[in-house]
Amino acid sequence: MQKREKLDKYEKELLESFEAGEWHSRGTIKDETKRYQLYAKAQLKKDRRINIRISAKDLADIQRRAVLEGIPYQTLISSIIHKYNAGRLAEKKM
Repeated sequence: MQKREKLDKYEKELLESFEAGEWHSRGTIKDETKRYQLYAKAQLKKDRRINIRISAKDLADIQRRAVLEGIPYQTLISSIIHKYNAGRLAEKKM
């Protein structure tokens, strides 16, 4: 076990918080696993179909990238849309 002197400020704050009884169990690992499985299932559910028109060049580029990633191009497009909606798609600055 580490001595308190060797802990950094953040580690000391965590230890003090734990010792003060501020931490509480979130349930069993089985409960947590089930909860996250439900989240994943809801997130991955694909229940809508759309049709879009894009240029032949853009489609060819997307298909080429999908091959490099080893995934179907529709999955790549869906991933791009999901990342954009989640605010995780950053524009590359030139």
